[in-house]
Amino acid sequence: MVLPAPIPVATPPLPKQDPTVPWPIGDWPRGTAPEGLDLEALLDVAFDEEGPCRTTNTVIVVHRGRIVAERYAGVREFFDRDPEPVDAATPLISWSMAKSMLASIVFQLIDEGRLDRDAPAPVAAWSDPSDPRSAITLGDLLAMRDGLDFVEDYVDGGVSHVIEMLFGEGAADMAAYAANRPLKHGPGTQYNYSSGTTNIISGIVAGVLGTGPTYEQALHDRLFGPLSMTSATASFDDAGTFVGSSYVHATAQDFARFGLCLLRGGVFNEKQVIPPSGIAAARTPLSQDPDGLLYSQQFWMPGDRFGTFAAQGYEGQSITACPALDVVLVRLGRTPAERADALLAWRWSVLDAFADALGI
Repeated sequence: MVLPAPIPVATPPLPKQDPTVPWPIGDWPRGTAPEGLDLEALLDVAFDEEGPCRTTNTVIVVHRGRIVAERYAGVREFFDRDPEPVDAATPLISWSMAKSMLASIVFQLIDEGRLDRDAPAPVAAWSDPSDPRSAITLGDLLAMRDGLDFVEDYVDGGVSHVIEMLFGEGAADMAAYAANRPLKHGPGTQYNYSSGTTNIISGIVAGVLGTGPTYEQALHDRLFGPLSMTSATASFDDAGTFVGSSYVHATAQDFARFGLCLLRGGVFNEKQVIPPSGIAAARTPLSQDPDGLLYSQQFWMPGDRFGTFAAQGYEGQSITACPALDVVLVRLGRTPAERADALLAWRWSVLDAFADALGI
């Protein structure tokens, strides 16, 4: 099935790293916000525990390769011990931002000729040609247009395949659980956001790179290491497959390193980590979410004039890359779904404030 035509959006050039600004392979270089931009007041809004963006644990703002604002608050909670205060050294959960990191590995493998985006996805459960799922391509999976019947709902009390996959009967082998879902729509015909789909993709990657420690080492060799994301750790299910839908833990500064790589066209420390074709795919929306955001291939876009694209996750986790303004904005916290619109509005307000200060 051929993917739909791209949705037209602004795609300003991706800014290159200023040669006078060090890459953040150790400490991040520091800078100041543009004149007239009150970032501290904007951060006050995000961290207001009486406001709609509550609860925010971390915000980092990177402009032209330098951190120009950074703040931490609150605690990291655990099931088996007391909470710990959040600071610059605290690894926090990615939730679905991990999808974009997994996609970066997939784009590498496509570029190397080890995976084919247009070919039927190599999933054992779909190998029978009479199975209609055998027509699902890797491209369909990346675009969340596979057609599988999968309910992405984190609210207790109803049908939720994502909860069953992450915490119930599907937890031991998440890729297999999701791949065993029946079709609801023809492959390529309908957009349906699904963490199960991403874990199927991760299972495909495991088939190429190996499972368990071998897969974990590949993540470090191919992504975390080249980006100097020294705190980053990925979680795996019992089958040895990276839970690419949900589980990377890293510090906010390390998540910002991933964002800087996106903004620099996949380049970090002068090395092409994510191929240009992958960055182009991430910036080319194919569907529109019911809430109005655009979706490409494991990345999100507001469709603004700045060419913004982002990795996003449950409870408002986000790594926002804004090419026209040369800004990376990282926000981590625990904001419930009913306040998601307010948090999105805050993110766009930060970009608008940069545009005003820069006269763009």
